[in-house]
Amino acid sequence: MTTYHGSCHCGAVTFSFECDPIEKGIRCNCSICARKGVMMTPEVIPPERFHIDSGEENLGVYQFGSGVAKHYFCKTCGIHTFNMTLRAPGQYRANLGCVDEVDEFKLECDVFDGKHLL
Repeated sequence: MTTYHGSCHCGAVTFSFECDPIEKGIRCNCSICARKGVMMTPEVIPPERFHIDSGEENLGVYQFGSGVAKHYFCKTCGIHTFNMTLRAPGQYRANLGCVDEVDEFKLECDVFDGKHLL
């Protein structure tokens, strides 16, 4: 397991998580993910390995459709930091653009067809 650290753009929200070494990312083509354009962690992260280190009070959450997925963002800078997934409720994926130890532009990326999930 590797420990990763992340934050929003302004630094008001920080988080960390443990997972296998990140060697690629995933993008989703659902309506919100396509508009955000972010690359996420390839595997879901269980809540016991995901930690909001600071700024929890500065997190906003956006939900739509079934309301199961929760898309978290910083209320100050607006950056989408992480989300709880629809397919694995209560599990997280982190925005790789917010993770200090990862250069998302050097990673290969898979595409998940969330557009046709439901």
